Amino acid sequence: MRAILAIDQGTTNSKAVLVSENGEIVGRGSAPVGISYPKPGWVEQDPRRLYASVCAAIDACLKATPDVAVEAVAISNQRESVTAWDAETGEALGPVVSWQCRRTAQDCERLIVEGHLDRVQALTGLPLDPMFPGSKFRWLLDRIPAGRSVRLGTVDSWLVHCLTGGRRHVCDASNAARSQLFDLREQRWSEELGEIFSVDIALLPEVLDSSADFGRTQGLPGVPDGTPIMAAIGDSHAALFGHGAFKPGDGKVTFGTGSSVMTTLPQFIPPRNGVTTTVAWRLHGKPTFAFEGNILVCAASLPWMAGILGLSDVAALVELAAGAEPGGPGFVPAFVGLGAPYWNSDARALFSQINFNTTRAQMARAVTDSIAFQVHDVIAAMRAQSGGALGALYVDGGPSQNRFLMQCVSDLIEHPVIQREAPEASALGAAYLAGLSLGLWSDLPIIAELPRNSQIIEPRPLDRAALLDTWNDALARSTARETKAKGE
Repeated sequence: MRAILAIDQGTTNSKAVLVSENGEIVGRGSAPVGISYPKPGWVEQDPRRLYASVCAAIDACLKATPDVAVEAVAISNQRESVTAWDAETGEALGPVVSWQCRRTAQDCERLIVEGHLDRVQALTGLPLDPMFPGSKFRWLLDRIPAGRSVRLGTVDSWLVHCLTGGRRHVCDASNAARSQLFDLREQRWSEELGEIFSVDIALLPEVLDSSADFGRTQGLPGVPDGTPIMAAIGDSHAALFGHGAFKPGDGKVTFGTGSSVMTTLPQFIPPRNGVTTTVAWRLHGKPTFAFEGNILVCAASLPWMAGILGLSDVAALVELAAGAEPGGPGFVPAFVGLGAPYWNSDARALFSQINFNTTRAQMARAVTDSIAFQVHDVIAAMRAQSGGALGALYVDGGPSQNRFLMQCVSDLIEHPVIQREAPEASALGAAYLAGLSLGLWSDLPIIAELPRNSQIIEPRPLDRAALLDTWNDALARSTARETKAKGE
């Protein structure tokens, strides 16, 4: 059997998936990445360990499916995480500074004070927030000794470097669009943005289409040298593509450590209301645009709360939460500030409206409901900006397989969600793009018709106004610290 090997490199795990010529997953493997928190608000990873986890995931996948011939490799990757390495030796010159990391919050605040916010948003579709790489690239450069031949890149470009034995320095347009150094309309690195962030754009990779020739493997265990790498794309974009969300208004919610809400657009629309505009994917030199809202902490709050309550695992937490009626205390998971649509680096995690009658189940329910509330707020912002109807809304990622959690989301947004049987939407999207490059599938309508097992979850009647009042009260308290500090 011939198949495409899709790498899905995430924040906590690297996965490898084999996708057959009829679009089915025929093999899986995974390995943990490792993540560290050297200071409050700082989040980073070891680039070499990250690549080692990719190799371990591929090894596990291939050993579980020994009779498959790898036709090509495709990459889906965590976005907005960046690193630097030596162009000559391949030596890592810094950590992978995670998308969750807030270490450059003061740098972003300075750029806002200097008046750069409107221009950066106009060119990139992104706000000045430490989630995005512009200021993080500068942080890395400031710590590299003089005289080194430096390459800068997002995780896809680091993986391509490693997979090709250092022969290629490239990335795709979707990852470039999240770098804060890429002009969306011109589809090129911007000298002006480089000057704003004090980053030499000559150090950045060549930008290719999402479905393109990214080079040939060299020294990848288990995969023959010379195997083509035929696609690369950011994981959230890959999930949107994997669902076949090709019509304007179609969207998806990826649930993981954080969460990405994304809807396809008919054309470029400048961002406002706290959501961003991005390149969903680029084919034949033509970008497809999308709205996106990035939620910084989503499922990451679940194991934390399970530990606080002394529960064995997340499944036990969700089971406990399901036994409580909605409408208890509020909870805001602002462990590293708040992302879309609020963009508040100073917000802090908290519970609100707790009293002596508050139960453990209600506390658990407040944490699980915070996932749905954040999705609600992002979708509300998108609806207000686009003016168009929300189309098919797909869900993916590990938590998407839990019926209770997804029912809460559907209830709160008053819209059906489409639950897919296989949670590996990002890997499938990357594989489909590689299949386009190989000619396995001729066009998007063919990909949209590939077999997918789905279940539609319809919204139920709910007193949303009361629940949103509790949520908004908790949000106000979460940001009160920052408001008070600025007013003093």
